[in-house]
Amino acid sequence: MKFELPALPYPVNALEPAMSARTIEFHWGKHEAAYINNLNSLIAGTPLENDTLEEIVRKAEGPVYNNAAQAWNHIFFFFQLAPNGQKSPSGALAKAIDDTYGSFDAFKEAFVKAGATLFGSGWVWLSARDDGSLEISQGSNALNPLKTGATPLLTADVWEHAYYLDYQNRRPDFLAGLWNLVDWRVIEKRYEDTL
Repeated sequence: MKFELPALPYPVNALEPAMSARTIEFHWGKHEAAYINNLNSLIAGTPLENDTLEEIVRKAEGPVYNNAAQAWNHIFFFFQLAPNGQKSPSGALAKAIDDTYGSFDAFKEAFVKAGATLFGSGWVWLSARDDGSLEISQGSNALNPLKTGATPLLTADVWEHAYYLDYQNRRPDFLAGLWNLVDWRVIEKRYEDTL
């Protein structure tokens, strides 16, 4: 299967001012495109070439894993954002967040702290375990919860290319700004699919 860069569900300037069109053009149009192109080259003629992206992330190691996971992570990240999305969780997810973290504000604080304190580059995740419980985790480089048996619900990219054009070295400000962009309808659907 040859992977292609999906079209974003919003214009490149739709997330401004929290995320500029210039950042999206580089982050999605160049970085994500490179991961997909690299992955296509790496899996051509191998037993993985007909697998889905998620299957490759679960199975692969080394450069194939790095490119597959980065491709998957970026799609997951950008498709959870919307210019006018639902600004907070409701229903079962809201209850699970309150039960686990005490409140939505406490969850946001813990999530931003996890992203801000990750040494080097990587991702911060909110995931569901098999029992429906929630966890925030850090993933260095391309590490994805699919590899550890959890189901990803929400992520933030904390590689410098995700925020440097707009925020320079202010990673916590970038993470705090994402709350204006996350569409909690998407995250709720991901959680409901785990129940």
